[in-house]
Amino acid sequence: MRALLWVVGVVAGVLILLGLVLEAVRWLIIIGVIALVIVIVWGFAKGRQAMSHQSRRR
Repeated sequence: MRALLWVVGVVAGVLILLGLVLEAVRWLIIIGVIALVIVIVWGFAKGRQAMSHQSRRR
């Protein structure tokens, strides 16, 4: 009986940790996507700024 309680406790602990890890991975993916969008927008803005500087020189 005691072994069964240990097994149930260990399985419950593993499931809780797995849930926390999956939640963390989901948030990391969301943060990564947001950072990627920011970098793309920033690069696009810098590219347009560089193009406008080149056209003013001519």
